[in-house]
Amino acid sequence: MRYKTFNKFCCSAAIMLSLLAGGCSKKFLDYSPQGALGDEVLASPNGVNQLLIGAYAALTGQDHWGLALGGGTAWATPPSNWIYGSCFGGEAQANGTSWILVPTNPFFGDKWKADYEGVTRCNNVIRIAGKTQGIKPADMTNILGQARFLRAYYYFDLKKMFNMVPWVDETTTDFKQPNDKDIWPFITADLQFAFANTAETQSETARANKWAAAALLAKAYLYQKKYDSAKTYFDQVIGGGKTSGGYKYALNQNFNDNFKPEKEINNAEVVFTVAMASNTGNGSIATANQGDMLNYPINSPFNCCGNFQPTIDMVNSFRTDAITGLPYPDDYNSSAHAVKSDLGIAAKDPFTPDAGTVDPRLDWTAGRRGIPYLDWGLMPGSTWMWSQTGTGPFVNKKRVYWQATRDKYYDGNSWAPGSAVNYNVISFSDVLLMAAECEAQLSHPDKAQEYVDSVRTRAGHTSGFVYKYNDNANPLGGFSATPAANYLVKPYPAGAFAGGGKDYALKAIYFERKLELGEEGHRFFDLVRWGVADQVLNAFYAFESQYTTELTGITFTPNKNEYFPIPQVEIDNTTVGGKPTLKQNPGYK
Repeated sequence: MRYKTFNKFCCSAAIMLSLLAGGCSKKFLDYSPQGALGDEVLASPNGVNQLLIGAYAALTGQDHWGLALGGGTAWATPPSNWIYGSCFGGEAQANGTSWILVPTNPFFGDKWKADYEGVTRCNNVIRIAGKTQGIKPADMTNILGQARFLRAYYYFDLKKMFNMVPWVDETTTDFKQPNDKDIWPFITADLQFAFANTAETQSETARANKWAAAALLAKAYLYQKKYDSAKTYFDQVIGGGKTSGGYKYALNQNFNDNFKPEKEINNAEVVFTVAMASNTGNGSIATANQGDMLNYPINSPFNCCGNFQPTIDMVNSFRTDAITGLPYPDDYNSSAHAVKSDLGIAAKDPFTPDAGTVDPRLDWTAGRRGIPYLDWGLMPGSTWMWSQTGTGPFVNKKRVYWQATRDKYYDGNSWAPGSAVNYNVISFSDVLLMAAECEAQLSHPDKAQEYVDSVRTRAGHTSGFVYKYNDNANPLGGFSATPAANYLVKPYPAGAFAGGGKDYALKAIYFERKLELGEEGHRFFDLVRWGVADQVLNAFYAFESQYTTELTGITFTPNKNEYFPIPQVEIDNTTVGGKPTLKQNPGYK
């Protein structure tokens, strides 16, 4: 089985197995649901493999019990973390209650349930595998390695969202556990086991391998500021790592190949992905980026829903110097560098796009007026959004399917679009930039610059530009040889990181992550771990609210907003003798 077949199988297996893997909420732990499969049925090689497939299926975030019972919201739990990582990180704006930072906001409860659903499924794999006869030793270690990798992934997501969360594993019988322990040691132990025991290649390329485990382990050490340990594993991934399909890790020639389903099977840049599939026959878009269903331009060929619009700040970040091809990390929002937009200009009125030099990744990240929107035509401006004054003049572009391949990769089984575009949890460019950060922190500026420059060199490859249409009236007629904008991006001059010092190097690396990984759900968590969220986000709110109304009055409170509130429903469900087992995060009531 390959990517899409594996995902379709995940879906059907998850439906069957979700009765057993009932999550950590009280009402599903106190009795065995009718129709549940018992341990004696699943304690077989096939049964354990089906359980493992169910653990993978939870990666979509769409299989938790809240959604299964008709409650919850699909967009609160996607693997892309677009609300939490990108909107809260200043990359995009979203309409709705996601901005209400209170423990009773159901978004946080849904996210908690989705991740613990994944944890529970992993625990069931580990627990039942230990009772199963007939599994070959190599297969057993590979199964357990994958299960512990996935468990670490779900806990990593919980850790960066909520910080102090309870650890529940395959031996836990009392599920009302306190959140009084730092779970980093447990996460790293799982990932060390996964690295040592998971196979290097897999029969299905959507499965994690040992190199995915190494990359996530290095990332976990990076989050803990254990740079030496992180570097040890990043070096191994970069030097000898391979995809689950056996391809040595490398950057794709074109940046946008990371967002095309037809490029996903043999993609050497994929370290770990959440495989998506359209039209699987389940009557829904649960396996087709359901969590991102709101993120297409409104009043467009996609119909819905205009809830994920790149910010003015984000777009301005892509301005480059006309001589050096470098960005302006300190003053990209100044009037001298801001990217021209059609803010306040009606769609019927004339508008000419910005003529200055910009990083070509801009036009694969944000849709802006007068520039081809993939192969759907020129982005027309204000008619494709709810309100320019509310959320700005730009629209989301990443993880959107193309018109020419919509028959394969679009899913219309819901009131909003689904797509088969995978979500790359870790790409090789992400690995290079995290490794660059470690090298800079360890006073190895030349190696740090080498990694950053490799990413920038790829971005500047002319084959990866957005080009004008041969005929604007017929986008499917193909693209011309004329770039759609004045694209220029270059690597840093030789010795720039060494000459500029550690602070200069880190600033360049941090900014490069914003450009390379924009709208992919990383930004907020990066700002928090760098210790600059207060400074950066409050400056962002002050700037953006000059032009749009959605963020008016919003501020970041240090020593509080670094993490989201523990869901009140979970505190209530784990109360014993009138006393809560879970402790709320500081600053929330």
